[in-house]
Amino acid sequence: MTEKLQKKLNDNPSARWGALILVSLMMFAAYMFVDVLSPLQTMLETDLGWSPDTYGTVSGSAYVLNVFVGFLIIAGIILDKMGVRFTGLLSASLMIVGALIKIYAVTEYFSNGGFGYNVLDSFLVSLPASAKLACLGYAIFGCGLEMAGITVSKAIVKWFKGKELALAMGIEMAIARLGVFVVFQVSPTIAHSADPSVVKPMAISCLFLCIGLISYIVFSVMDRKLDSQVGYIEQEEEEQFRISDIGSLFTNKPFMLIAFLCVLYYSAIFPFQKFATSMLENRLDISTADAAGLFSWFPVGAMVLTPFLGAFLDYKGKGATMLIFGAILVCLCHLTFALAPLTQPIAYIAIILLGVSFSLVPAALWPSVPKLVDNRYLGSAYSVIFWIQNIGLMLFPMVIGWALKASNPGVSEKIALGESVVYDYTVPMLIFASLGVVAFVLGLMLKAQDKKYNYGLEKPNL
Repeated sequence: MTEKLQKKLNDNPSARWGALILVSLMMFAAYMFVDVLSPLQTMLETDLGWSPDTYGTVSGSAYVLNVFVGFLIIAGIILDKMGVRFTGLLSASLMIVGALIKIYAVTEYFSNGGFGYNVLDSFLVSLPASAKLACLGYAIFGCGLEMAGITVSKAIVKWFKGKELALAMGIEMAIARLGVFVVFQVSPTIAHSADPSVVKPMAISCLFLCIGLISYIVFSVMDRKLDSQVGYIEQEEEEQFRISDIGSLFTNKPFMLIAFLCVLYYSAIFPFQKFATSMLENRLDISTADAAGLFSWFPVGAMVLTPFLGAFLDYKGKGATMLIFGAILVCLCHLTFALAPLTQPIAYIAIILLGVSFSLVPAALWPSVPKLVDNRYLGSAYSVIFWIQNIGLMLFPMVIGWALKASNPGVSEKIALGESVVYDYTVPMLIFASLGVVAFVLGLMLKAQDKKYNYGLEKPNL
């Protein structure tokens, strides 16, 4: 009888997997909005006058507040102090507010002198007023996005600790990446339909953000019930979270190796997504819709494989080895885009292999963190990783946009005049490939640390 009374809600497979689906829906919607403009770079350049460096600036702006204001560190503290319910709802709300501002920035009403236009057009005249306001909205959205990322990670650990943790994280990532697949498939079609506009796909993505908020509210009801059950103690540790715990993370060598590996790897993936459609358009001489459709298969490989790799980690281990192989694949794929004679079959192969890489690294990376830090400051640990990652995600779209324009002198000006010219993406792709090389080296160092100190990164989670 006592055993029955002490059974927790997350001991019920249907309940814990249902909770996973609810939090994953929020990330599905978030990933949709992150990349809703990625297939539309050419349209943004012709319709709004966003040159590659402007586009790169807007793409990187999502992480400005997280990096320079330290919002992610604050978010980690909020998460550890206030819990996954409050923090998740706050993050979903921030994403919606930021998305609405960014949508307003690209409307004709704003460009024709709407509220705020004259003020924003009065300074930094090299950057269009629409881009400045879009940067502000995207920065607010980015605060919510990254807060949601660490919150969902801690929520999954809470519901799946001692169970199918890596599999659960893999499925959450697969559902989130489904959002990327969907947006690359439909965003160009919607934008180029009757009365072409970039606003329409953005508005639809924002609607999904509202649905994600509703799903997280439902999850919060379930999570409250879990906390109230007999036998469940959310703070399992004898000690509670202290601000000083954050400092210990920066002296934790394997943790910092994972953090820097994360920033290098994700900087070779997420900023690339922003430029991939344009790169394929220019290299293969195909339409925006065809290029976006081709690249949309990138997250499919990750969607399919990540849950299986998570299950493999749960039962067999080899997390550090997966990180190394993932870095090798990302480097080879970017070198292919940079140097190989590119055809559509070769592009498909490279994109699918990149998807495999995108399965190996996240599936191994995120479940490894609880092996290196105490649960009482796990939220702060994830926030530190995301903060370091955000530095790369902020800078590299700007670097790539600048490198693309600098290595193609006069091209953006000719496009603005309506001339038919193409960009050479060799230099940007070599920059992406170099990140994979450094990530490979850090992966070897992490595996050596694990072998020396036995952190358990190569061991099964179960």
